[in-house]
Amino acid sequence: MDGADERREVRATYDRIAAHFSKTREHAWPEIEAFLADAPRVGVALDLGCGNGRHAELLAESADRVVGADASGRLLCEARDRAADRGFDADLLQCDAAGVPLGDDAVGRAVYVATLHHLPSRDARVASLNELARVLTQDGRALVSAWSTAHDRFDEEAGFDTEVDWTLPGGETVPRFYHIYAPAEFEADVADSDLDPIEFEVSSGNCYATVRGAKQ
Repeated sequence: MDGADERREVRATYDRIAAHFSKTREHAWPEIEAFLADAPRVGVALDLGCGNGRHAELLAESADRVVGADASGRLLCEARDRAADRGFDADLLQCDAAGVPLGDDAVGRAVYVATLHHLPSRDARVASLNELARVLTQDGRALVSAWSTAHDRFDEEAGFDTEVDWTLPGGETVPRFYHIYAPAEFEADVADSDLDPIEFEVSSGNCYATVRGAKQ
């Protein structure tokens, strides 16, 4: 299976579990709330890998326009319903994380959380980080996260590929691809991309990077 096939499989997986997955993703992560606390207003904000739109909703409080992008069409339907129910506006785009249909230097703030680790190869993951760098303004800020070996469910020190089952109502399990990052590996991938890293941390079993737009 080549990289394109693997990405299609990830998209199909999240289309399949979208409705149930969305019900378990009600609240914004505290790390994203902290990143956005007291943030100055921007013209355009991006939620890359937006899922059901819970973080797009938070971004809408400090942006004139919010773009929510996800590979899963059914998750975007969940995000559309959430926006209608909660009364916030978001332009929802179906796209791959390595091909965002926005112009260069278009985004003043972005979150790219719990998505990077679903991409099937290092090349694909770094390409998506480069795409985030392309759309961010030079002084824009983004928060990137990925699942980490620091999580208490894992006993490995080096990064590795695995499958983590999602259990649907009724007991059916759906495997999901993950690349579990070692913290040093995550830092290296971000540093090797076009993003300009500001700060790294590990919190709640996830690696986080606060970054600026493309390096000059």
